[in-house]
Amino acid sequence: MIVITTPTGQIGGRLLEILLNETRTHGEELRVIVRDPGKLPDAVRARVDVVTGSHGDADVVDRAFTGADAVFWLVPSNSQAPSLDTVYSGFTHAAVKAFTAHGVGHVVGVSALGRGTPVAGRAGHVTASLAMDDLIAGSGVAYRALANPTFIDNLLWQVPSIRDHGVFTDTGEADRKTPMVATCDIAAAAAELLLDRTWTGTGEAPVLGPEDLSPDDLARTMSDVLGRPIRYERQTFDDLRQALAGRGMSDALVQGYLDMMRAKADGLDDAVPRTPRTASPTSFREWCEQVLKPAVEA
Repeated sequence: MIVITTPTGQIGGRLLEILLNETRTHGEELRVIVRDPGKLPDAVRARVDVVTGSHGDADVVDRAFTGADAVFWLVPSNSQAPSLDTVYSGFTHAAVKAFTAHGVGHVVGVSALGRGTPVAGRAGHVTASLAMDDLIAGSGVAYRALANPTFIDNLLWQVPSIRDHGVFTDTGEADRKTPMVATCDIAAAAAELLLDRTWTGTGEAPVLGPEDLSPDDLARTMSDVLGRPIRYERQTFDDLRQALAGRGMSDALVQGYLDMMRAKADGLDDAVPRTPRTASPTSFREWCEQVLKPAVEA
């Protein structure tokens, strides 16, 4: 039995799709934890066991983890949280107790690059995510943290600006190359680990994408795929603070995001080398063709 959290999200939804396609081969039973089962397609609900509620709730995870062999763990967004600890470790405490109580053998979680770097302790959301990994690893389960750089899919937040003004923004230098990953590749990496389960102990599984890219690289590819000029505008941290606050984000989360972006500028994502094992297949061009272009043209 594999339990999937966030089954209607970008990563969890894609993971569920992959596992449903694989269950006939591997004979796995699937269970999902979801606040609103109505968001699951009817065909999906017919093939999975559904536990309704939040996976931060002790009673919910107690029911969901009964008989579970493996769990996919991803904390949901919470823009009004009073602290980063509330978002990550605080939300995860009930699950950690349930892992132990029900003898869950393997857990795969979504986390971030940066462990062991000089800036890891002042990287906002990443620092809190790494602390969550330590909490889960301390429970005694076999744990793999999918260590990710910036998600390519975050660009979807800027579809209106890309469509209407031909502009996207970030805080990095225009020519500085960094790793980026498509969320579909994170889901694929999670599926591989959840279906295998011959691995033991705790550790990280980096998912780095196929290449490092700069904002200028992104602009060139988007321009080519969309068939019109797209340009990059570097955003100041003050402008970013105002933009995040304008979305209704709490002060603690805004500061955590700013700290994370400063740490990325200082090399947070640069310490893990890309190898055949840490690379993932989806190129930025493929993502633009398959995801961004349809979103812009919708």
